Amino acid sequence: MTPLLFFILSFILSVGLTLLVRYLSLKFKILDFPLSHSRKIHQTPIPLGGGVAIFLTFVICLFISWQCGFWPSHHIELKHLAGMIFAGAILMFGGFLDDRFHLKPIYQIIWPILASLVVIMSGIGIEYINNPFGSGYIYFNQIKIEVFRFKGIPYYFTPLADIFTFIWLMILAYSTKLLDGLDGLVSGMGVIGSLIIAGLCFLTEFFQLDVGLLALIFSGSILGFLIFNFHPAKIFLGEGGSLLIGFYLGVLSIISGSKVATSFLILGLAVLDIVWVAWRRIAKEHKSPFLGDQEHLHFRLLKAGFSHRQAVIFLWLIAVLWGGLALSFRTKGKLLLIISLILFIFGLNWFIEHRRLDKKGNF
Repeated sequence: MTPLLFFILSFILSVGLTLLVRYLSLKFKILDFPLSHSRKIHQTPIPLGGGVAIFLTFVICLFISWQCGFWPSHHIELKHLAGMIFAGAILMFGGFLDDRFHLKPIYQIIWPILASLVVIMSGIGIEYINNPFGSGYIYFNQIKIEVFRFKGIPYYFTPLADIFTFIWLMILAYSTKLLDGLDGLVSGMGVIGSLIIAGLCFLTEFFQLDVGLLALIFSGSILGFLIFNFHPAKIFLGEGGSLLIGFYLGVLSIISGSKVATSFLILGLAVLDIVWVAWRRIAKEHKSPFLGDQEHLHFRLLKAGFSHRQAVIFLWLIAVLWGGLALSFRTKGKLLLIISLILFIFGLNWFIEHRRLDKKGNF
């Protein structure tokens, strides 16, 4: 089977599993109820658990591709896939607990921490990045400490690489978790991000068929769910799903050759929005940056006059534009793109803060 056929297979399978998960969520009352005092904007209870459909699709397609002889490959070992699956299962389990019992934030963070550690222990890590200020690379794996051996294979703790990887995975996981406020926003970002990573693997001189296949399977898995998640949503990702999309994009960016800058250009608007909101809460409102509200960019676009779909598509286009440009730029060019994205997001936030849109969304 070719990568394109796996993309189609993952899409079809995801559609079926999403319908199944939605049915089970309705049957067992695993629903997201709108609350008047919360930052939720939907009006009726919506089934949760869409992330489970995405994860199961991804795992099933991985198994089929393994049976077809794709794994292990040049860039991806079986232990890497096992780490991704185990980490995803942890996020799904923790997400289920949160969806069912509404865990406190201190307990919510346990699951992405464990998932990040599992991925690192499987051998996935940011060992280097391209030097944006010169030629060559910046290495993080020069200090290695052997922790144990398993069947004669040494396992190392590389302080700089492991810490950098842990921070990176946590940032991307929480960026999509906090971005998950509008129907289809995060799932659309996941499709865009994984397709751009696949494009980098297939279209650049650093051809990586195996990583591209993995990204296509993930994008198809999300796309089948997105059909039911776009406004008006018939099912939500749930806590585990919103974490999983950013987390897996982070993993894909690492195993595709430390494409950290590219992933930041795709999800940078979410990361920068978190920074903006935290600064606003601390500096202007003098309150905790961890309190939930409707001051994130996607909510303020609604208040400014965008319709639900307009706001989502507008934010998708930002990710497509800056992420797509990453296909054509090398390291220094991507640095300039990151700077331009930072200026654009903060400029947009400032503009919305000081201007109003009419009801049609026109200035």
